[in-house]
Amino acid sequence: MEARFNYYGNPVGAKFLKYIVTANQAVRDSTLPAATQELVKIRASQINGCGVCLDMHTKEAAHAGETSLRLNMVAAWREAKVFTEAERAALELTEEGTRIADAAGGVADEVWANAAKHYDEDQLAALVSLIAAINTFNRMNVIVQQPAGDYEPGMFE
Repeated sequence: MEARFNYYGNPVGAKFLKYIVTANQAVRDSTLPAATQELVKIRASQINGCGVCLDMHTKEAAHAGETSLRLNMVAAWREAKVFTEAERAALELTEEGTRIADAAGGVADEVWANAAKHYDEDQLAALVSLIAAINTFNRMNVIVQQPAGDYEPGMFE
């Protein structure tokens, strides 16, 4: 399989990508736990069907010490006992923030309040920014049908 278009090799695409990656540094530098960040990226990527991001973030999470049990349970997090209440709140916010068009009111107040119980304002800002960023990356990759499977941890550092 080949991508429809070399988004990353195009000057405009590469410039846009550079800005998104740079903006995402604020999230990486935040106090939002790294494990939560990877879980959020994985769940949004599952919903959006982004193979490239799933390949990258499951491998990065495993490389950072995440267990295969937790990685395998992300899609079924509601039934899984392996996530903390804070992680569950982040995953719920991720789902509603990713499926924003599916709900006339956007993210439910209860979902936001649950996240706010577990994260301070800076962490909430990072969480919202992360959800927005991963959805951007997912959409870019899905639109151009970027092939997945050859990512190696640390490849883009």
